[in-house]
Amino acid sequence: MAERRNNLIHETSPYLLQHAHNPVDWHGWNRETLELARKLDRPILLSIGYSACHWCHVMERESFEDPDTARYMNDNFVCIKVDREERPDLDKIYQIAHQMLTQRAGGWPLNVAIAPDTHAPFFAGTYFPSRPRYGMPSFRDVLARVAEHFQSHRRELTGHAEAIKDTFRRIEPATAADLDASLHEKAIEELSNSYDSTDGGFGSAPKFPHPTTIALCLTYWARDTANEKTRSRALQMARHTLQAMAGGGMYDQLGGGFYRYSVDKSWTIPHFEKMLYDNAQLLPLYVHAWQACGDDLFRTVALGTASWVIREMQSPAGGYYSTLDADSEGEEGKYYVWDVVELRSLLTGAEFTAVETRFGVKGTPNFEGKWHLNIRGTLESVAEQCARDKDEAGRLLQGAMRKLLDHRSGRIRPQCDDKILTAWNGLMIGAMAHAGRILEVEEFISSAEKALDYVRNVLWSEGRLRAAARHEKAHLNAYLDDYVFLVDGIIELCQARWRGSDVEFAIVLADAILQKFEDADLGGLYFTSDDHEELLHRTKTVADEATPSGNGVAARVLLRLGHLLGERRYLDSAERILRLLSSAASRQPSAHGSLVMAANELVSPPSIVIIRGEPVQAADWARTLLRRYLPGTMVMTIANDEKTLPGILGNLAPSEKTTAYVCLGTTCSPPITSIEEFTNRV
Repeated sequence: MAERRNNLIHETSPYLLQHAHNPVDWHGWNRETLELARKLDRPILLSIGYSACHWCHVMERESFEDPDTARYMNDNFVCIKVDREERPDLDKIYQIAHQMLTQRAGGWPLNVAIAPDTHAPFFAGTYFPSRPRYGMPSFRDVLARVAEHFQSHRRELTGHAEAIKDTFRRIEPATAADLDASLHEKAIEELSNSYDSTDGGFGSAPKFPHPTTIALCLTYWARDTANEKTRSRALQMARHTLQAMAGGGMYDQLGGGFYRYSVDKSWTIPHFEKMLYDNAQLLPLYVHAWQACGDDLFRTVALGTASWVIREMQSPAGGYYSTLDADSEGEEGKYYVWDVVELRSLLTGAEFTAVETRFGVKGTPNFEGKWHLNIRGTLESVAEQCARDKDEAGRLLQGAMRKLLDHRSGRIRPQCDDKILTAWNGLMIGAMAHAGRILEVEEFISSAEKALDYVRNVLWSEGRLRAAARHEKAHLNAYLDDYVFLVDGIIELCQARWRGSDVEFAIVLADAILQKFEDADLGGLYFTSDDHEELLHRTKTVADEATPSGNGVAARVLLRLGHLLGERRYLDSAERILRLLSSAASRQPSAHGSLVMAANELVSPPSIVIIRGEPVQAADWARTLLRRYLPGTMVMTIANDEKTLPGILGNLAPSEKTTAYVCLGTTCSPPITSIEEFTNRV
C-alpha cells in the first residue's frame, strides 16, 4: 500500500512536513491554493502552528490524523497549513482577527475559517478536542457549524469582510504626536503593579520571561537622571526576576539555555520547548545584569546559555536553528527529567548527596513522578552535607552534573526545528557578539560571525533578503523584523570585532528598510515590504510581543547607525517612527518597551566611542569599559589598517598612537591619546 501523503510533502518547513502524511488534504498558502478555494467557492480552513507547539501535536493526533475528521475537512473546506515562524505576516493578521471575533487572546494552534474571495475571517479558535471536554465543543462539531454558517450566510460575508478591514484600519496609529519624556518612568510604575515580589517576574502563572520588560528595568536603572527610588525599584525587579529564573526550572541546570515559560508562578516547572528568540533576548540581559550587579550567577548563566547555543543550536554551515521541541518519545519533558533510582545508579554516594542537596531531590517529585532540577541549596550547604570545603564541594557537584549531562545526551532527543530564520538569527548574532565581547570569549564572537556569514551567503541574494532557509535553500520574502533585527545584530558584532564588510552590509539593509517598508505619508514601518503579496491588511507592529516590536528596534538601530555615520535620513526616519507611535506607547508604556527605549535615545543620543590603533593595544583600551553597564554607549575598535571608513567615521584618522574619539550624537571630541584621559572621559 502506497504511503499516504498530501501537498505539504513539497514544503521545507519541518512543521509542515510533520503534517505531510495526515489524511487531511493539506495545502500550503500559495496562489494556486487560494485560486482553488475561489473556484470551488469553499471556505478556507487555515490552521497555523509551529513545530515545538505541544497543543499543535495534540490536535494533530486527535483530529488531523483521524480519517473521519479528515474526510469531513476535505469535503467541506480547502485546508491550508501554515508555519507561523515562516509566515509571521499571516499569523499577525489572523491572531488579531481572532481577538476581534472572540474578544480573547489567541494562541497556537490557531484555526481560522476565511472566505475564499476576500480572505476575511468569519470564525476563529485555537485548540479544540476531538470530543466535547474542558467545556469546549468537539472539533467535528465546530467544523459542522462553520460549514453550515458559510452556506447559509454566504451573501453576507462580503459586508463582513469590509467591516473586518475597517476595524484593522482603525486600530492602526494615524497621527503623529510629541514624545512624552516620562514614558520610561511610567513604564516602571506599571511594572511595579504587576511585579511578583515573592517569586519574581510579572503577573502570575503561566509566567513568561518578558525580556523587553527586564531590559526596561535595567536601562532605567542606568539613567543618571532617573528618580532614585524608582531606579532602585527597577534594579530590584530585574535582579530578582533574573535570579529566580536562573535558579529555577526555567533554566536548564545541566545543559544551559532557557525553556519557553513556566507553568507555575514560582518558575519551578517549565513548558519544555526551547526557542532561539527567547535565549537570544535573555543572554544579553544576564550579561548586563552581571555588569550592573556583579553577581557571578548571572555570568555563569550567560556562559552556559551561549555554550548551549553553539553546542545544540548552530548548524555546521553557521546559521542558528529555530527551536527544540518540548516532547520526546511522545511525552513532554521526558528528555530532561530524572528519577531518584536513575540518579543513584549514575553517581557515587558523595556525588548523589551533592546533587540531592543542591537540587532538593527529596520527598515528592515535582514533575509527574520525576524530578526536574531546580536549585534548592547553596554551595555552602552542599559543602556541609558532603563534609568538604566549598571549592571541593563545587568540583564534586560539577563532576556529577557532567555525568548527568553525558547520560542525558544519550537519550532520544527532542526534535530540532532546523530551519534558519533571518530575524531570529539577527537577534542571536547580536546576543552572541555581545556576550563574547563583554565576557571575553572569542568562541562566542566567532559563532556570531559564522551566523552572519551564513545569512549573507544563503539568505541574501540580488539585493533581497529572504526570511527562512533549510538545507541551504532560502525562500520567502523577508519581513521588517528580518531586516531590523539583522542590522541590530551587525551593530553589536561590529563592537565585538570590526569588519568593514559587515558595516557596508548594515548600510545596504538600512537603505532597504527605508525604501521597502516606510510609510512615506504617516511615518512608521510596515511589517511587509512594498512588493509583498497583497494580504487582508498591511500591518505595522507597535507593541512588543514574544520578540520586540519591529518598529521599536528599527527606531533604535536607525538612530544608532545615523549617529555613527552622520546619516540624516536614518535619524529622520527614526524620529517619524517614534512620533507616529508615541500615542500608542503612552497608553501602556510597559507593553511598548522597545519604543520607549528608542525614544530615550532620540532625546539623549548614544555615546559613541571610536578607538583606533594597533589591535592589541586598542583592545586593551576597550577592555577598560567591559565591567561597566553602559546601555547608551557604543564602542567600536577599528585597526589603523582600515583605510576606507563610511560616513563621518572617515574623518577619524588613525595616528601612530592609539587614539580614541568620544562622540555624542554626531559631535566628536578632539583625539584622546592617553588611556588615563580616556578612562576619565568615558
